[in-house]
Amino acid sequence: MQFTATQIALLVNGKIEGNPDATVSSFGKIEEAGAGQLAFLANPKYEEYLYTTRASVLLINEGQELRQSVASTIIKVPDAYTAFATLLSKYQELMTQQLSGVQDPSYVAKSATLGKNVFVGAFSYINDKAVIGNNVKIFPHVYVGENVHIADNSIIHPGVKIYHDCIIGKNVIIHAGSIIGGDGFGFAPQADGSYKKVPQIGNVIIEDNVEVGSNATIDRATMGSTIIRAGAKLDNLIQIAHNVEVGNNTVIAAQVGISGSTKVGNNVMIGGQAGVVGHIQIADGTKINAQSGVSKSVKNPNTALTGSPAYDYTSMLRSQAIFRNLPELEKRIMELENLVKQLLAEKASV
Repeated sequence: MQFTATQIALLVNGKIEGNPDATVSSFGKIEEAGAGQLAFLANPKYEEYLYTTRASVLLINEGQELRQSVASTIIKVPDAYTAFATLLSKYQELMTQQLSGVQDPSYVAKSATLGKNVFVGAFSYINDKAVIGNNVKIFPHVYVGENVHIADNSIIHPGVKIYHDCIIGKNVIIHAGSIIGGDGFGFAPQADGSYKKVPQIGNVIIEDNVEVGSNATIDRATMGSTIIRAGAKLDNLIQIAHNVEVGNNTVIAAQVGISGSTKVGNNVMIGGQAGVVGHIQIADGTKINAQSGVSKSVKNPNTALTGSPAYDYTSMLRSQAIFRNLPELEKRIMELENLVKQLLAEKASV
């Protein structure tokens, strides 16, 4: 599949400098790309490759100054990284649109509903009363439970399991191996020291334009719904417990765990391996540093936290600076103590 520089410029609202008929059929990194490939420059660290790359077409920022001639056809755009992401998305969309039909062997229940241009990969299982929207792509070895709804244009990658009654919105991407709607971790302690399972009768709702990484687990609610709001992005290996709500456009990095019934606000950023206890609220715009442990509600929007237990980021940096200086501070205190003792001794002898 080939594209000309003119076609690319139209897609990303860019301005061409060079040959408008230059063609590309694949993508490459600026330092490695060859003829017939498209690359981009967004990070100044790679500016040296602007003059040596063999890419046929190159996306750069409008403000990028050229210190010498460039062999590639250039397309100037407001944001090269965003433009490149747009092109990759379009390319992926075109590739997946070619997939349609139900491969054998697969099982699709008679009471299930499949929309237009749906693809169901081999060894997949679509249960009773499931509703699959238009242009949905379900790759091999996917399980779709009873009464699951998957809206238009969503992509479910290999090995994903979606339990009964869960709802998946439009343009959702769920990567390989993730589990949506497994039982929440609910057990009632008994007098004899054992634990009685609390049935989990709720579901999971994933709203539009959410992306869930590989091997993530989003547990169903005890009652009601565990909700991932529109635009949220979840990395690989994330645990979202029962009745959690994740706000709009919140991003969560790998290996984060969020305990039950916690409400995470909109536009929150959570770094890798952070842990959040249950039954608290995280205000909109909060930034939680990697490996932090959040043990109480964050009430003020746009707060930055770090540490375990997590507290104000700036205060933590000051504390770390003091901690690094503790040996020197100890030495100075000992010198002051010796000086005080000497002064007291001299006073006593007078």
